[in-house]
Amino acid sequence: MRVLVTGSSGRVGRAVTVRLVLDGHDVVGLDRSPSSTADLVGDVGDKALLQRALEGVDAVVHTAALHAPHVGLVDESLFRQVNVEATVALARLMVERGVDRLVFTSTTALFGHAATPPGRAGWVDESVEPRPRTVYHRTKLAAESALETLSYREGLDVTVLRMSRCFPEPAPVMAAYRLHRGIDARDVAAAHALALESSPQGFRRYVISGATPFVRDDATELLHDAPGVLARRAPTLVEAFARRGWPLPQSIDRVYSPAVASQRLGWQPRCGFEEVLRMLDAESSEVLPPGRHDRGPEVTSGPTTKERA
Repeated sequence: MRVLVTGSSGRVGRAVTVRLVLDGHDVVGLDRSPSSTADLVGDVGDKALLQRALEGVDAVVHTAALHAPHVGLVDESLFRQVNVEATVALARLMVERGVDRLVFTSTTALFGHAATPPGRAGWVDESVEPRPRTVYHRTKLAAESALETLSYREGLDVTVLRMSRCFPEPAPVMAAYRLHRGIDARDVAAAHALALESSPQGFRRYVISGATPFVRDDATELLHDAPGVLARRAPTLVEAFARRGWPLPQSIDRVYSPAVASQRLGWQPRCGFEEVLRMLDAESSEVLPPGRHDRGPEVTSGPTTKERA
């Protein structure tokens, strides 16, 4: 299969490109930033470039977007232009060219307030109705909605993958998140590959996150006594944290459940908290050392406040 991957220089786009090539696909990477995984360099909103990129293509993986770190740094109109208008233009051009399969990389962040109900941890799956908080959330949700409409009207096969956190963070945070709200880029890439290779099903949407040991009935206790639940459900993590002198999270406010994606795509996340610890010990730049704070970029121009996803 010949596949166009937009945003191929980014974390997810690069991982998807590598996975698809390893699986034997012919991949064309497009990104505005030059890299070893970008065959075409330019803006995803450039129609002429997209027409060239779609030549001979059988499917598209669309990862290109503005993300949470851009909130407060760029104008909201640019978010809509990149995340919504360029996505719709790409999908329409696909229809014109007879390219009938699209995998769209979305985010669990768009669940917003719905992910953290009062009094208990949120159990977030495909049945939860998003309540977006930021322009990033709103534009990703708007893009999903537009693609759903195009799928029904034009017969475009669209799979939306709402992925959880997937970027370097301090190791204790990142390891704990792998149990309930984080994922490795390689597992994200595997989900994209399976979505491309599965039978066409019109429009479908999945939550993609790390495998969780928790169950829905843990929700209240997770919020109020996370160490107690961890001792029952994840004793190996508790032991690993104790050996390293790391404190356990005292409260867990949400669990993103990948159960539906696992059942329907045959996908299983492989890189859990143990992989985070292994990468830390191997001095991988994919994991930050303990004590390294999650700091956003300093705003030197434009808005003076920065919303966080």
